Amino acid sequence: MSGDYIVAVDGGGSKTDAVAVTLDGIVLGRFRGPGSSPHLIGLASSVTLVDSIIGSLVRDRPPIHTGVYLSGLDLPREVDAYRDAIAGLSWGSGAVTVANDLFALVRSGTESPDAVAVVCGTGINAIGVRADGATARFLALGSISGDWGGASGIGELALWHAARDEDGRGPATSLTAAVARTLGYPSIAAISEALHVGDLDLSRLGTLSPVVFEIARAGDAIAGSLVDREAEEIAVMAATCLRRLELLDRELPVILGGGVIQGRDPRLLAGVGEHLAVLAPLATTLIVDSPPVLGAALLALESAGASVDAVTRASDALARS
Repeated sequence: MSGDYIVAVDGGGSKTDAVAVTLDGIVLGRFRGPGSSPHLIGLASSVTLVDSIIGSLVRDRPPIHTGVYLSGLDLPREVDAYRDAIAGLSWGSGAVTVANDLFALVRSGTESPDAVAVVCGTGINAIGVRADGATARFLALGSISGDWGGASGIGELALWHAARDEDGRGPATSLTAAVARTLGYPSIAAISEALHVGDLDLSRLGTLSPVVFEIARAGDAIAGSLVDREAEEIAVMAATCLRRLELLDRELPVILGGGVIQGRDPRLLAGVGEHLAVLAPLATTLIVDSPPVLGAALLALESAGASVDAVTRASDALARS
């Protein structure tokens, strides 16, 4: 077994996965920690956390390549700032790739040089890649850049509808009682007040997403409309990437990942399929159940010059686990 190895990290809003793999494709170790998105916890905290996680996997000598794929690295300046922040670390002085976690999602789902990936987890984002190296991205800065979706977006809108039901401005919905019960408050007004004064963290609204899907399946019209809106948003982001890369005339995969999609809600998946059938009829959707760190590891191995057999061996091992 080769003594050379890589370390790969995939970090999102709720968790961070890391693996160490030899250039022969043998998995040496795995580690899972809390979310490391610099958008959510800040650059310094993210670097400290990632450094600690990688440190738990480093052997007697540093890895020959380290791949760090994080949500929240959406702008070139953010990637540059992260590179600068890790430059003084023991593993950061070697060969290192720093990029958005969407690149890892693409690779975890396909080897195709032309592909699109949409992640719908805590938030939502998408990327398109083309064989010539061109990419299509979104700013993914929230509502200020036209984004909506993911568990946080669904939860916020569920609260909005519940508030309007409770005070009489909007239609009745089963979301009202469910939101109050899930967050542990006697009323929606109490939740709004707690958010306003800081007693309740806004991130808690993401926990409402599974409730919305459950209530939609029970026939609630408002909850159903949120599921339908999410489905349309996923399809629009994928199709827009394809259009911007001039790939609408080709058969290629649209990789779908993230906790919201992996819930495999029938209404959500049917809606995505219906919208894509109109917007990008040649695209084929593929839901990735494997952890995105699989893609991060494969990218790191390929960057380090691992053989095809080694990459396949590592892929099989990580997919099984």
